[in-house]
Amino acid sequence: MIDDRPGFAGARGAPGGLGGHVGAPHETIVEVIGLEKAFDAGPVLQGVTFDVSKGETLVVMGGSGSGKTVLLRHIAGLLQPDAGQVRVFGQNIEHLSEEELLPIRRRMGYVFQGAALFDSLTTYENVAYPLREHTRLGEDEIRERVARFLGVVALGDEVMPKLPSELSGGMRKRVGIARALSAEPEIMLFDEPTAGLDPTNSKMVGDLIRELHGGVCDTAIVVTHDLELTKTVADRVAILIDGRFAALGPLADVLGSPEPTVQAFLAGEAR
Repeated sequence: MIDDRPGFAGARGAPGGLGGHVGAPHETIVEVIGLEKAFDAGPVLQGVTFDVSKGETLVVMGGSGSGKTVLLRHIAGLLQPDAGQVRVFGQNIEHLSEEELLPIRRRMGYVFQGAALFDSLTTYENVAYPLREHTRLGEDEIRERVARFLGVVALGDEVMPKLPSELSGGMRKRVGIARALSAEPEIMLFDEPTAGLDPTNSKMVGDLIRELHGGVCDTAIVVTHDLELTKTVADRVAILIDGRFAALGPLADVLGSPEPTVQAFLAGEAR
């Protein structure tokens, strides 16, 4: 099973333009049905059900330890459920082997919470890594792709020779996003993309995710406890409390939910 390492997403063929994915209206990209998962400490997910359509950004909010990352890892095939189904691009993935999962994962971009850059590789080599691992692109094409997606996240050529230790936290996060985008995925999975960032960098990352939705990759699942990020990027919002969705719906509906548990959670996150 792969870990928090680069190369999760691979190319689906020859390089294409930004955006460019063709899908029918309301095409379902991810469908989760009755998902259950428990660890030694007890149940984490208890019958979670939802779907994500092409062209939308779903934000899953929850407190620390609520199971947000566990949910995201099931969608990526990094964990297998105790019960329930996980369907991605129309295919059930919960019992697939690593080899069978590979073509599905190549259609995803995963941004890990800590960026998960290779400390010993330069920015250029980090972003190029999935292209070297999963494509037959020549070096000129790889360089063009790296430069293009660093540009998408507002980073220039001057960062290419820098090691992760020479970058700020916000820059490392953006390099992680560029690496995930380099394979031109059909869906992006973001695990706490603003965790550990100051307000300025958090806003920059939020604005970037919103801009990606309009062009580079139009479908995303974001797990976060950050209410301001949610307001910036969400089409729909789910609130994960005690292993279940206490609310799921359009942003305005969830923010205005009369459920006391939802309002208590939102009030806590707004502080």
